Amino acid sequence: MNPILAFSILFGYFAILIGISWLTSRKTDSHTFFTANRRSPWYLVAFSMIGTTISGVTFISVPGEVGNSAFSYFQFIMGNLAGYWIVAGILLPLYYRLNLVSIYTYLDHRFGISSYKTGSFFFLLSRVIGASFRLYLAAMVLQMAFFDAFNIPFVLTVTLTIFLIWLYTYRGGIKTIIWTDSLQTILFLTSVILTIITISNSLGYDFSSLVNAVNESPHSRIFFWDWKSGNNFFKQFLSGIFITIVMVGLDQDMMQKNLTCKTRKDAQKNMFVFSFLFVGVVFLFLCLGALLYIYAEKSGIALPSRTDNLYPLLAFNYLGLVTGLAFLVGIIAANCASADSALTALTTAFCYDFLSFATKPDAVKSRQRKLTHIGFALLLIIVILVFRIINDESVVMAVFRVAGYTYGPLLGMFAFGILSERKVTDKVVPYVCVLSPVLCFFISKYSSLLFNGYKFGFELLILNGFLTFIGLLLFSQRTKR
Repeated sequence: MNPILAFSILFGYFAILIGISWLTSRKTDSHTFFTANRRSPWYLVAFSMIGTTISGVTFISVPGEVGNSAFSYFQFIMGNLAGYWIVAGILLPLYYRLNLVSIYTYLDHRFGISSYKTGSFFFLLSRVIGASFRLYLAAMVLQMAFFDAFNIPFVLTVTLTIFLIWLYTYRGGIKTIIWTDSLQTILFLTSVILTIITISNSLGYDFSSLVNAVNESPHSRIFFWDWKSGNNFFKQFLSGIFITIVMVGLDQDMMQKNLTCKTRKDAQKNMFVFSFLFVGVVFLFLCLGALLYIYAEKSGIALPSRTDNLYPLLAFNYLGLVTGLAFLVGIIAANCASADSALTALTTAFCYDFLSFATKPDAVKSRQRKLTHIGFALLLIIVILVFRIINDESVVMAVFRVAGYTYGPLLGMFAFGILSERKVTDKVVPYVCVLSPVLCFFISKYSSLLFNGYKFGFELLILNGFLTFIGLLLFSQRTKR
């Protein structure tokens, strides 16, 4: 791909986002930055959440991972669907009843200040790592499409990417993001559909033969029943439920958009509609993955050593200029839609949970918010560069593997708070929440020896949450709330 053309596309794309930011951030203050004044239309939030949820992990890693595990990921997505309904039915009413900005304030109400800080800390840890993994993919594609041609180092690519995201989010915050993510959702879905059409035309498929080709592909198997396998249906389905509860319902990033809706009922409508849209979009990505492997096989193209590189390889080198440009825009859109809301959510959680933001004058709020926003942008750059050095697996697997360790304590704390009437010894909570992931690490490492060949997959999150729950139970006493 011509690097000058790629740069022009990149420049024009971010110019549009900055223009949207300017339009949506006029006459805004810190309250608007965090809550959008609770005036967002629910249908717009539902559509923009697709972009936030999908990210570059789904855009690149899910189609590539089809070569390793076929459509088994869809078992996990079926669990996601059930998880979204639990979030809509249980957690959203709780957050609206307490009128929360940071959802971790609930832990202060229920347990105390140590639990509150611990919950927010685990979110910050989880979201910094997850957002960095996703942004790594966007930077990798930009490096291939443009920066390699000018021998520009990867560190500069990462810095520029995050700077541009910071630039269009630092004023309007969540109000801007709802609009920019809606646009970015349209762009990356258009990119995927265009890629499917290009491959179909290249292979001479009409719609019927396209469906048959995907259906008959060995990569399209959905259900796996071997209980020892990490792809077992029940493991994937249950993991999908619980990971959705923690990565959506217990995640400031995802909940912040929902809490900008006018009422609880609007937020619930948004969640139900979004859940079905999300399932359909992910299935589209899985079908794209099968088509990519079919195309590579029929064209005699050698597969890359890393599955994450398959889609970029074909888009930039074999599927034509238009598809290559569409892919470039799509991957940038998918990653920016995920990263911009993550950056805003990190800023929100830190300001409210660690800087006592709600009690400060407006001028102090504005200054601290902007400094925090810059600080997390710099932290993301550092983590991305470390991840580039140490990672050796597909990003989608890395994201959910880390989530099993970092979101487990949140699952245990919220579950104990909602399901139990018992009072926890607040100062012990941080120790319980650190010990649980450590125990999970060793249990997972030696699970084959301990459990007759059983290997943990995404369900490690459930074990982590359970250990946290048991730990809180041991340091609690019976009492009324």
